[in-house]
Amino acid sequence: MNFWKLFKPKSCIAKLKAADKDDALREIVTQLVKGGSLDAEFEDKAIEALRDRERLASTGVGMSVAIPHVKIPGLERAACSIAIHPEGLEWAAVDGNSVSIFFTVLRPARPGEQHDPQAHLEMMSWIARLGRDADFRRFAERARTKTELVDLLKEMSAV
Repeated sequence: MNFWKLFKPKSCIAKLKAADKDDALREIVTQLVKGGSLDAEFEDKAIEALRDRERLASTGVGMSVAIPHVKIPGLERAACSIAIHPEGLEWAAVDGNSVSIFFTVLRPARPGEQHDPQAHLEMMSWIARLGRDADFRRFAERARTKTELVDLLKEMSAV
């Protein structure tokens, strides 16, 4: 599948600057807005929904990867980002390690012309497989630009 096409370079971050979880979520969502993947009207809702999701249970899946993902009422199409934090952040991940690779997915709360829930589940499975792939993680952490990150996603689209 071409799930990588949902990740626009302008909406991704090669060097996340945040010092903690809350700052990281804000920085990622702000970049989704700046990059044109998310309308500004959803910015505050998305940040709060992601924070609420993290309070419910950490999205840190282990192996330096977190997959913050939430439904946003009123959203018509998914907004996706990959972000890399060079040093890693404390994220309460299941393995207790810090997180340096963040796949953020904001999705519509309902099916629609631009959102197929079945395709969404397939994309989330693809993201989870990428997160478990040691080569992907190594190359992602070494990427210097947003375009390199998205090119890596394209290259790994068959995983």
